[in-house]
Amino acid sequence: MTAGSRGDVAPFTGLGQALVRAGHEVTLVTHARFAPLVTGSGAGFHPLPVDPRAELLETPRGRGLSRSTSAAGKMVRLAKMARTVAARMTDDLLAAAEDCEVLLLSGSLVPLGHGIAEGLRLPSVGLHLQPLAPTREFAPSVLGDRSWGAVGNRLAGHGMGLAMEQVLSAAVLEVRDRLGLPRRRPGAAWRARERANWPVLHGFSPLVVPRPRDWRTGLEVAGYWWPYDRAPGLPPELRDFLDAGPAPVFVGLGSATVPHPGRLSAELVRALRRAGLRGVFQRGWGGLVADGDDMLTVGEVPHSVLFPRMAAVVHHAGAGTTAAGVRAGVPAVPVPVQFDAGFWAARLVALGVAPGAMPLRRLTAENLTQALVRATRGPAFRERARALGARVRAEDGTAAVVERVNALRG
Repeated sequence: MTAGSRGDVAPFTGLGQALVRAGHEVTLVTHARFAPLVTGSGAGFHPLPVDPRAELLETPRGRGLSRSTSAAGKMVRLAKMARTVAARMTDDLLAAAEDCEVLLLSGSLVPLGHGIAEGLRLPSVGLHLQPLAPTREFAPSVLGDRSWGAVGNRLAGHGMGLAMEQVLSAAVLEVRDRLGLPRRRPGAAWRARERANWPVLHGFSPLVVPRPRDWRTGLEVAGYWWPYDRAPGLPPELRDFLDAGPAPVFVGLGSATVPHPGRLSAELVRALRRAGLRGVFQRGWGGLVADGDDMLTVGEVPHSVLFPRMAAVVHHAGAGTTAAGVRAGVPAVPVPVQFDAGFWAARLVALGVAPGAMPLRRLTAENLTQALVRATRGPAFRERARALGARVRAEDGTAAVVERVNALRG
């Protein structure tokens, strides 16, 4: 069960396929618009009624996410939207769970999904794409790259865990009432899971984020879960563009929305041309576009086949796109927009595969040109990215999940 944008869904298509290969019957429960991502993987699909793009990000409140300058402000806006849609998803989550033996829950649905699992007496496991548990080593990833010191970071982690419970508290109480469970105050369930060492497997590489030394028992870093790519080839127009010249730079903001996509696209094109680079722009939910013999605009293209042919990737530093860039072994220029993007951008910089993070609100053609030149002209970033990519590709992040599910099913 997962909810959110494409990046919150795509990794579970590949994980689902791995579980199918291991002999399990798998159903991905998420928004109806993402059904095509599962086609051919062997996993089933159960749609949720909410469209995250049309009903969340393209609403006035959703567009405000890109205008809010603080991580706290973005989280408040997102929390209000989550409360609005959680109740609408409850019936479908319950219906899907009634036919299951094990529930695997993404971070965004843990409070609601765990209540359903408890009421139906099903084992459950958390599958997180970001590190959310309290630790002294860094602040909650959804707050960006901030740090309040060892004690402050851990306190912030506890606060974030309680806040996530509070956001879905009304929907959780409804589920508990329907399933005959005693009512609990918001936060009590989170504390109970922590005390019981409820298992959570994290879908990112320990080479990118090592397991914090102070995490409790039950929290493990499994490795990346790569999306299932049902059409791994490239469209003819894109293939011809790539063959016609030197490796271009990928530019995309994924599911992030921006206030003025035309103006931003012009700045991005200007920077690429100043750096003497060709570009492949992915429209994404933000509507980026670029024209000219040296630029090409594309729709959805598997990053697994596109990124290895890039000189560098300029992206919003979402968890999934960050992972794809690392896997491809190419340098990055992260342009963090919202939520956990600042955290992943900082990780890329610390790993030496990106010259620096460039938050969207501070992006100009001038500073992006400088970053692109550094990322593509010198060998250091390229060599470190290539070495990291080779090591990450050698990992099997699905193995730990398959082993856990096998154990739960006996």
